[in-house]
Amino acid sequence: MSSPPCDHTRPRGGAGLADPALYDVGDPHAVWRALRRRDPVGWQPVDDRSGFWAVTRYADVRAVLTDHAGFTSTGGVMLSMIGRPEPARDQQFAASDPPRHGLIRGPLQRQMTGRAVARHAPAIRSFVREMLRPAGGDLDFAELTSTLPLAFLGPLMGIRAADWPDLARWVSMSVAEHDPDVMVPDGPSATLDRGHRELFAYLLNLLFEHRRHPRGDLVDLLGAMPLSPGAVVANCYSVLLGGAAAIPHVPRVALAELIRLGRYEEWARQPQRIDRVVEEALRFATPAGHFMRLATRDTSVGGVPVAAGEPVVVWLGSANRDEAVFADADTVHPDRHPNRHLAFGDGRHYCLGSALARMTLRIFFEELFATFSSFEPAGEPERVRSAWLHGIKRMPVVGRRR
Repeated sequence: MSSPPCDHTRPRGGAGLADPALYDVGDPHAVWRALRRRDPVGWQPVDDRSGFWAVTRYADVRAVLTDHAGFTSTGGVMLSMIGRPEPARDQQFAASDPPRHGLIRGPLQRQMTGRAVARHAPAIRSFVREMLRPAGGDLDFAELTSTLPLAFLGPLMGIRAADWPDLARWVSMSVAEHDPDVMVPDGPSATLDRGHRELFAYLLNLLFEHRRHPRGDLVDLLGAMPLSPGAVVANCYSVLLGGAAAIPHVPRVALAELIRLGRYEEWARQPQRIDRVVEEALRFATPAGHFMRLATRDTSVGGVPVAAGEPVVVWLGSANRDEAVFADADTVHPDRHPNRHLAFGDGRHYCLGSALARMTLRIFFEELFATFSSFEPAGEPERVRSAWLHGIKRMPVVGRRR
């Protein structure tokens, strides 16, 4: 996980993609755009001892994500794991490679197909309607959508609404440890450790509770598999993190852009295109900003030599704005088709909960468009300070109900 020996013939990008401030007060899309043109696979130093290869073009990102033999997930999948051993190696589906990956993920995947999750649609719609019912006038749209993960985490994992404020904070500590809203006084590393510790303790208690009172949900399914309690908790953590951290930012980022362009009413008048609206919102927001892999052998990415053991980080937010794939990539188009975005990743590690996420977002946008006739800005949105989670944490608006 350390940097390769100093080699001045290698490209060394100066964009600072590992700096969380870039995604808070900077312009990552301008940086990604420049890298796609001039240095699409470039070495990014993290400190004097470590770094990673940054991959920013769509084709190269897909090549890394789909080559499971050449790029392993067992060394951690986020930049925060550089220099740290991956404790869930080969125990968590996100931190394993085929065939081990399939043995863990397979039973879960069968419970997460579009047909399987459709049974949750009425409960999700009821939750969203209740969430939107009191909203109107001056409001913080980020706060309004902060409980959206509960729409599916309740039915899926038995997570109680009363637990959500603490869970949401611990999730933020685990993916946005540099953000001042959640960082503890001892700094980002201590924040990350505490977030993980609190989440794993909660999920272990959840597992024991399910063993006493089975619910027939995803936690029970994991608990019935030949996995240690620690491995069950690690996989629950992966499911929780993917949904709880990322999903609320999709409608926030999309609405902020629609308000900026004055196009909310145009989108709201096209309920028949809601599926394309969801896909474009996912492409444009791409809340999970990157994934990391380690090269298993000497290889190359985009014609650039990469040595065995070196970290390779693919930037999904950059790939989803690649001009070579998406026309007018920096603009939201509700009728974009085809839209083969990578917001859920690609290959065997394609997001386990993608069908549930799409259904939840479709229901949310349907209810939002039916409830609100227009939105206006009431202040500047504040973005999350995180190299992994790209989104908005405060968003003052004025919403007018129909």
